Amino acid sequence: MARLRYSGGANAYLRDCASRKVLDAIANKWTCLLIDALRDGPVRFGVLRRRLDGITQKSLTQTLRNLERDGMVARTIYPTIPPRVDYALTELGHSLVTLMEGIRCWSEDHVDEILAARESFDRRAAEEPRPFPEPDPPA
Repeated sequence: MARLRYSGGANAYLRDCASRKVLDAIANKWTCLLIDALRDGPVRFGVLRRRLDGITQKSLTQTLRNLERDGMVARTIYPTIPPRVDYALTELGHSLVTLMEGIRCWSEDHVDEILAARESFDRRAAEEPRPFPEPDPPA
């Protein structure tokens, strides 16, 4: 670890490393789902909102704005009335597609195991604590 600190490269384990901001940007559910939803080409805001069931207009707007700011999404405004706005992945955004699809698929494939583990943990956590048995006195 110490070698990484002085190598001049990014190291997300360090609190001041700029790569942590990048990690923050891509490590949330809406970013993961948006990148995957935009993989096949430009999509309008309303279509994205319907596709990402449960996302609020505010969250969708904020996530798209952040992705645009980070260079992963391009926004195109067409001079029509009302204005038409499309969102599409940039080359940088496309470089995330395989990773985000993998995370989404892993989540879908392992949901039953995760839910079972949570139930088991919650059951154990709800039990009364049991004292350790007294050790047998030495013979």
